[in-house]
Order: sequence, then structure tokens, then C-alpha cells
Amino acid sequence: MPAMHYQLRWPDASETTCYSPSLVIKDYFEPGAAYPLPDFLQRVREATQIASDRVQAKYGFACSAAAEQLRSIEHTAARFSQQPDARVQVIAFQE
Repeated sequence: MPAMHYQLRWPDASETTCYSPSLVIKDYFEPGAAYPLPDFLQRVREATQIASDRVQAKYGFACSAAAEQLRSIEHTAARFSQQPDARVQVIAFQE
């Protein structure tokens, strides 16, 4: 199963490199696009769940790295939850 990394830019201009166990993340985001925080979170949760489900189907267990990555993203996103105009930019995909 091809895994990939993707780079995010948060509302404070900090950047994070994230992991996905599947290329499905590319179906949910466009490189260079910035997403309102609630929309970004909905998309990343759905994509991460699908990626983890694919790992489950192939190997018989969910992807703990994907779950940990999602927890990390949600933790970072919480810092910006009170900013009504907060946007997260997907900078690039790295396969």
C-alpha cells in the first residue's frame, strides 16, 4: 500500500509534515489550496478513516500511525478553533 506525506501550513504560518498510509488524501485536497478550518478537519478525518480502513482490509489491523497523525492534527487545529477565519493550506504532497 503506497503511503505518502503531505505538508500543511497553519493559520500562524507554521508548517507540519503529515503522514497518510494511503494516497486517498490526494482525493480530498488540492496542493496550494487553503481550507476553512472546519472543512479541513472534516476532510482530513474522512480521508484518514478511509486510509486506515484500507490498512485494516489489507493487513487485518487499523493503522495506528494514521490515528496518531489525526490526533496530532486535531491538537494543532484546536489552537485556532476560536479564529473564525482560520484556514489550513495544503502545501504539497510527497510520495
